[in-house]
Amino acid sequence: MMNEDRILDGSRNAAAIRDEVAAEVAVLRTAGVVPRLEVILAGDDPASRVYVGSKAKTCAALGMESITHELPATVGQAELFNLVDRLNNDTEVDGILVQLPLPDGLDSHGVLDRVDPAKDVDGFHPTNVGLLQQGRPALVPCTPAGVMEMLRRENITIKGRRVVVVGRSDIVGKPMAMMMLHAHATVTMCHSRTRDLAAVTREAEILVAAVGQLALIGADDVSEGAVVVDVGMHRVTDRETVERLYGSNPKKMAAFEKRGAVLSGDVDFEKVAPKASRITPVPGGVGPLTIAMLMANTARAARLRRGV
Repeated sequence: MMNEDRILDGSRNAAAIRDEVAAEVAVLRTAGVVPRLEVILAGDDPASRVYVGSKAKTCAALGMESITHELPATVGQAELFNLVDRLNNDTEVDGILVQLPLPDGLDSHGVLDRVDPAKDVDGFHPTNVGLLQQGRPALVPCTPAGVMEMLRRENITIKGRRVVVVGRSDIVGKPMAMMMLHAHATVTMCHSRTRDLAAVTREAEILVAAVGQLALIGADDVSEGAVVVDVGMHRVTDRETVERLYGSNPKKMAAFEKRGAVLSGDVDFEKVAPKASRITPVPGGVGPLTIAMLMANTARAARLRRGV
């Protein structure tokens, strides 16, 4: 059985971050500032709708305001630009979040580039990306920021260690590698097309899997004692696949029988966990940290914008 002390508990760390944000918001409110997050939700993607609902509930719980603008999948680029411009110009709005993916036919980069960098709580605007690159971060992408917070709070040393990031997305992989580099790690970035990927990942003392491929990282891809962070999230409904991944895990199999699906990551947890010194589960690992850091970014944006 897995030693629970080796589990990197994202839910526990996210709760601690939320408590700190709530305290910060309380101070802001005494100064007459109520941080306000505005979310743009275009289309009817079920996962996006659930995620946006969770953000709204968390805002309310922490004393912040949240407004969601629900737009049809047929929304035009000009209408979306106009909404972003209006929110940019509203001095009461502290954070703007454009929920991705946008419906087909819309230019995601164009919309994200239009958001005021001071209100870009996702950290995706080129200005914020450039500041992160230079080691002068203002608002940074929430998922990699959450990973860094978790490692810090779990007293996992980064300085001087060999870090391998699998995945090169603008949302996770690239900023993750940059944050690790600024924390004085020696960083290798690779991806699904890296030649002999396993030879690279086995060099990692800290391995971050963010490539978006189910169970890509297996036992042979990880060195003994590595810290493994799984950013992937996949809803698995195929019985054969679930049995292959979790046939020895009665809890997971019971969840599958009850719901017809289980959540899994980019790491084959059952096979990798025995080799890892610390490892994140899916769910309950990186996921909760993303929303917690979004809340932290919103409070930070409010404080920076309003000079509190």
